[in-house]
Amino acid sequence: MAQLITVSDPADPRVRDYRQLRDVQLRKSLEVAEGLFLAEGEKVIRRAVGTGFPVRSFLMARKWAGALADVLDTVDAPVYLVDDATIEGITGYAVHRGALAALARLPLPPLEEVLAKGRRLIVLEDLADHSNVGAIFRCAAALGVDAIILSPRCADPLYRRSIKVSMGAVFAIPYARMTDWYKGLATLRETGFQLLALTPDSSAIPIDEVTMGDKAALMLGSEGDGLSSHWLGEADHPVRIPMNPTALDLGVDSLNVVAAAAIACHTLTRR
Repeated sequence: MAQLITVSDPADPRVRDYRQLRDVQLRKSLEVAEGLFLAEGEKVIRRAVGTGFPVRSFLMARKWAGALADVLDTVDAPVYLVDDATIEGITGYAVHRGALAALARLPLPPLEEVLAKGRRLIVLEDLADHSNVGAIFRCAAALGVDAIILSPRCADPLYRRSIKVSMGAVFAIPYARMTDWYKGLATLRETGFQLLALTPDSSAIPIDEVTMGDKAALMLGSEGDGLSSHWLGEADHPVRIPMNPTALDLGVDSLNVVAAAAIACHTLTRR
């Protein structure tokens, strides 16, 4: 059963896990070094705890201790109770959702293990924006994608912003991270996956017309540059989302990566 502890000093060393949440570089280095991540809001906390991530502690306004009482009863971790001024002093912003939890990361499964369990995958190359990564996880979970594969430099799905935007979908869909960007796609091909590279190139095959094999992996590139030339060259087929001709007249030749992912996932999982 969780222990309720009142904290009034933002400098209290017991709440170190929650310090300066707006400092992205600090948080990335701290969370990797400490092997932790943060969940924000009642719904996300419930999903994180329910998935089995070990809880280090909670930080919340007193009223949330009642709303989360059933969750708190299942874990042996401190619950730091704070007022609004104290939690803002600790985190660096007003925590409108009222509750945070620090949880220990679990080891990611090997790439080969994730590939063995799915037939429709998304592969993300070097997406840097945590919100975009979280939104794509939400799209993938909602539309029935089996798993997501990340390139070595892709943003962390367990960063607080990613989790928040995904509404906890990062806990619902399996994922793995490549260790080798240059040769990583070869592992997918060796396990029977057809590689489809999503691109705005008008010469690419419309995604709803491509002949998909039993196993298919949809590759999505970074927000600005799209897929690298190396990954495009590794693909079995470049595919595109057909654009309305009037949109092309307006100079709109593509969608943002999240919108493109949603449309492409819908097509991918229904073939």
